[in-house]
Amino acid sequence: MSNLVTSIVVSACLGALVGLIRQWSDQKASPEGEADFGGVRTYTFWAILGCVAAFITDSYAAAVLPVVIALVGLHLTALHLKNSGGSHPGSTTFAASLLTCLLGALVQWDHVQAAILVTAATAVMIGLKQPIHAWTRAFTVDDLRATLQFIAITGVVMPLVPNQNLGPYDAFNPYATWLMVVLISGLGFAGYIMMRLLGAKAGISITGLVGGLASSTATTLAFSRRSKDDPVLSVSYALAVVVACTVMLARIPVMVGVINRQLAVSLIVPFALMALPGLGFALWVWLFKRPTDNDVATPRLLNPLSLGIAIKFGVIYAVVAFLVKAATHFELRGGLLPLSFLSGLTDMDAIALLMANNRNDATVEPLLATQSVIMAAIGNSVMKAGFALSLGSSVLRRQVALVLGLTILVGAASLWLVR
Repeated sequence: MSNLVTSIVVSACLGALVGLIRQWSDQKASPEGEADFGGVRTYTFWAILGCVAAFITDSYAAAVLPVVIALVGLHLTALHLKNSGGSHPGSTTFAASLLTCLLGALVQWDHVQAAILVTAATAVMIGLKQPIHAWTRAFTVDDLRATLQFIAITGVVMPLVPNQNLGPYDAFNPYATWLMVVLISGLGFAGYIMMRLLGAKAGISITGLVGGLASSTATTLAFSRRSKDDPVLSVSYALAVVVACTVMLARIPVMVGVINRQLAVSLIVPFALMALPGLGFALWVWLFKRPTDNDVATPRLLNPLSLGIAIKFGVIYAVVAFLVKAATHFELRGGLLPLSFLSGLTDMDAIALLMANNRNDATVEPLLATQSVIMAAIGNSVMKAGFALSLGSSVLRRQVALVLGLTILVGAASLWLVR
């Protein structure tokens, strides 16, 4: 099989994939179930057209591909003008059609990986049309304002602040501090978006799962309080709290891995062991106390991209960084574990990210860094257990205290297992 024939086949397959998603999206949105402006056949032709035009451009006439792209654009423009009174191809159709032609050209030019990437991105964007519209309707003016402020401030701060250690013991690096703010805020924002989109349609267990990504502390507070107001659902609320706390244990190694892979690997076994009580409780509830899939109002969370929350995290990170640098400067290595415990009581993410950064510059030994993150997780579990005990119903208090108590004990044992 010649290279041209192979390129045509590959282009046709990629174009058909884009067209399939486009046709499915139109059929879902249209009451008549018809694709208005192209489906599998049309996009297959677009891709083949781009591939053949690229071949002819390379071998015979240099102007063929630009002319073909221009004709496709004119065709779509004519459709838009012709149907201006009713439905007409929009910008998405225009962009998807041109991209499909160009991905055929990419295949002909042996950029198959790039063509696959273009195909995947185009198909995803087309398929998510309706969900994206629903997502944006879930945002408030305050959400958009906070997000835009954060992006604007980050765009100004990151290029301008110095990327060097400053202050006593060289403890403060403005660039690194704000980079950590961006990382943790972005991760929290992903959970926040999911929480907002779920609204009151999510079951309690799913809300706890997403809450662990956004803020396990806020989820613990919210469901502990609700268990007193609605004690009949205490088991379900306890499950949501435990799920959120367990997700946090999975989130930390992933987050640390972005900064330092070796530290993340060293945390996998201890954090997996600490997650066992939560997983065991979730399995027990599912098998023997399966809750009804109640719809529940999601916990009220503040947008992690708001400047107030971002600055608060930055301050906590900077303070903990100073204390860690001071402890290492005076060779008070033993003081890092109590410091990590206290930091975990306020913010688990700050000490975890700080240890990852300290491993990058070899400020803290590998074993001590691992133990410090484990100690912070213990402190964080103690804090959330305290919330559940002080705010929850009797059923929730017993169940959450048992699970988090076992988590704390396993974490304490893990401090010696990692030696």
